[in-house]
Amino acid sequence: MYDDSTQLARTYSALHAWRAFYADEYAHACYHYGKLLRAKEDPVSAMQVFINATHSRTRDYHILGRVYNNIGDICHRANEFDLSYNMFKRSAEIFLSDKDTLSYYYCLNDMAYELAEQGKKDETFEILANIECHCSYEEVLVKIFETKAVACLYAEVYDSVIYYTSLYTRKSNDPNSILLRAQAYSFMGENDSATYYADSVLAVATELNNISNALYVLTNNDATKDKDAIREVAADRADAQKLIEIQRSKLAQAVQLLELDLHRKPNLVWLYATFITLIIIGAVLLSYVMVKRRRHQLLSQKISDLEIKNKEIIEQKRIQIEAHCMRFSNSKDIKSDLCWSDYKKMCDIINQYFYLLAKKLQLDYNMSEREVRVCVLSLFDFGYERMADLLFYAPTGVGKLKVRVARKVGTTAKNLRHFLIEKAINN
Repeated sequence: MYDDSTQLARTYSALHAWRAFYADEYAHACYHYGKLLRAKEDPVSAMQVFINATHSRTRDYHILGRVYNNIGDICHRANEFDLSYNMFKRSAEIFLSDKDTLSYYYCLNDMAYELAEQGKKDETFEILANIECHCSYEEVLVKIFETKAVACLYAEVYDSVIYYTSLYTRKSNDPNSILLRAQAYSFMGENDSATYYADSVLAVATELNNISNALYVLTNNDATKDKDAIREVAADRADAQKLIEIQRSKLAQAVQLLELDLHRKPNLVWLYATFITLIIIGAVLLSYVMVKRRRHQLLSQKISDLEIKNKEIIEQKRIQIEAHCMRFSNSKDIKSDLCWSDYKKMCDIINQYFYLLAKKLQLDYNMSEREVRVCVLSLFDFGYERMADLLFYAPTGVGKLKVRVARKVGTTAKNLRHFLIEKAINN
């Protein structure tokens, strides 16, 4: 992603100024720049950069998990095992939420390793048992052999150390695992084996701790060397120890930075400013809600008044329509009052009293003249005998005709009059 250290440093500096707007990119730059600083043996600066990443607002949880993993590794190298355990635990939780199961199980093994370094064998094997039960990644299952060997070394079960390191070295020629084996043989008093594996460590190791510990094993177990050779080995170990002390001093400063960050007090000025801002926002929102509620109440009242007024108008229309219906139904000569024989004049009279009802029925439901007449007589609540007399139909035929008309408008013969009244009111 980054061509060289100069470009990476510039990228990190530029994004640091704009970290609020480019949170994900900033977190990535922190991770890569922190790794570069670690490679340059500058754990203090690396720790500060990693801490900056943890305070970014990134949603890239994978990179955040890697950041916490690196912080945990720095703490481990400073022999701050409780702190490193907590950092690896955070990393594991992030990887689990991000569904990165491979990284999650690696972090679980790192947590177990920190417990093993503290001599907590039971807790170590409990975590490792969980990994073995659920993990299907061979690289992780191989790695836990080394963790088991460390736990057994501190528990002084040296046969088990040799067993687990032999399983691990079949898959990986890790100097740390070879050193564990050399130390186990040394504690068991098997000097030749201890010397053999200590020499093997020196042949492949690059880390100062491994080199120093291998030299220590040689100093105490190699009886074949003369005094001059022993002094030379001791001098090499002294030189390595000086470098280790310098390295540990830097690591201690890095850990101190982390501890200050973990225990730092919140900035009360910003806290008060945030609190006052929230109060102001709350007051504005409350005022807005009150205004909206008042408007809503006024609107609800207007709607309620309109509904009441509308009901009054509808009721007045209903009374007028019922009065007109009563007038025509009580008429002694309905044929004359409605111009019954002239369909057009009858419709005009009906429309005058019932608000365009006849024309609406004819247009909306495609009714014939006879069907409209049935509706008119149903509106007046005439019985079948009286309707038959006006329609020149048999009473039974009138009943069937009324049923057919009711179906056409989507109701029943019993409810036809109610439908017609509602239709007249709404027209």
